[in-house]
Amino acid sequence: MPLSSCKHTAEPPVAAPVWWVYMVRAANGHLYTGISTDPQRRFEQHRNGRGARFFNRSPAQALVWQRRCTDHGSALREEIAIKRLKRAAKERLISQFDATLSVTANSCAAGQATTKLGANNTETPS
Repeated sequence: MPLSSCKHTAEPPVAAPVWWVYMVRAANGHLYTGISTDPQRRFEQHRNGRGARFFNRSPAQALVWQRRCTDHGSALREEIAIKRLKRAAKERLISQFDATLSVTANSCAAGQATTKLGANNTETPS
């Protein structure tokens, strides 16, 4: 069969995974920041002792904050920006958290969030 008679059908594009930045509060009150394609599943993993060694001393208690990102790179940048925030700024993010806005957001907007919350003051991550 000649090549010109073959019909080539393009594969449908594979949808890129949606990445999230999230914070989990441990039983001792400390906050853990991470990224995942499914923050609820990841939280359950933390609660069941799988994943981050952070929870070896104090178990995960609550998924307290999450934000949808456009891609893996923006999620990583947002995670780093949040980890650089002081605890008070992280608590402000949590207190201002609106789950409906988080789900429909188009990007992380890390620069905007950290500027508003005073990210210039850094300390060791909590």
